[in-house]
Amino acid sequence: MSLTTMSLRILICDDSSLARKQMARALPDTLDAEISFAENGRSALSLLRGNEWDLLFLDLNMPELDGYGVLEAIQQEDLPVMTVVVSADIQPQARERVTKLGALAFIRKPTDPERIADLLNDYGIYRPTDAASARLTAPLHRDEAAPSRPGFHAAIQELANVAMGQASDLLARLLNAFVKLPVPKVDRLARSELYMAIAAADEKDKYSGVCQGFTGAGIAGEALLLFSDAQLKDMSALVGYGSEDETAAVEALMDLSGMLFGAFINSFGEQLNLTFGLAHPTLLGQHQKISDLLRYHRSQPEELLCIEIRYEIEGRNVSCDLLIVLTERSLQHLEQHLHYLME
Repeated sequence: MSLTTMSLRILICDDSSLARKQMARALPDTLDAEISFAENGRSALSLLRGNEWDLLFLDLNMPELDGYGVLEAIQQEDLPVMTVVVSADIQPQARERVTKLGALAFIRKPTDPERIADLLNDYGIYRPTDAASARLTAPLHRDEAAPSRPGFHAAIQELANVAMGQASDLLARLLNAFVKLPVPKVDRLARSELYMAIAAADEKDKYSGVCQGFTGAGIAGEALLLFSDAQLKDMSALVGYGSEDETAAVEALMDLSGMLFGAFINSFGEQLNLTFGLAHPTLLGQHQKISDLLRYHRSQPEELLCIEIRYEIEGRNVSCDLLIVLTERSLQHLEQHLHYLME
């Protein structure tokens, strides 16, 4: 079968309904294709095993079975499909790993229609000039599993996923290590319950943290970076600040928070076509229980939208929690800016 003359069978696998929709919309308008969707790796493998597919667009960070697991299964079972990884995890090691597992190419989120068209052209899957001369106008065919309009939380989760990838890339390059990334958690919480957002927190442990406020276009929030004391020492040593010097540990905490906050907030804003102003980072406290470290939120009755991301360094006993909290008054403005993404 010639891929340039026959209808393509394309599978898009991503746990985010917004990302699936963006990926489908990034495909060339004149591409003759039947598109199906999978919400996780297990669903994708089930579809791949039961039918013939030409092309798989695959996310990496997914619950149940991630993209690495899907690539391994495709390789082990010799499933006949060309795979393009589309991910917010842009670490050099992530690219290397998917290439070794047989991925055809790696594309960063958010998807760029021109990059997609060039890639399809490079591999002979789509010829823009041929399509124009043939006046190929048939629309893309989507099956009954097409993604519906994503909800507010789902859209926020995908924005956070992309921003998380930008921040983790800087961290991975700084540490010359691979950063294990989760699916970001998005929840509505009362300020007094903010400490509950740290799923892995142990009230027996002591933590140190930094916060930094940001504002823009009616949206106001705060970024918080939290380390357990033991892991802060390990991280401080890992980046060359030393593990025993208290001053060095604080310096490492401030430097790391500035790097992660800036990358995350700037990427989050860029996706919304916004520029956020950043306040100066402030040391929240040191050597405190997580509930005490966040005690200044207890007296405020309003709800917050909270994004939690846990960064873990592979092969090291080092992790940290990044929280992005948005005020209740910000949510209406945020939804207005999200509207064009959710259509």
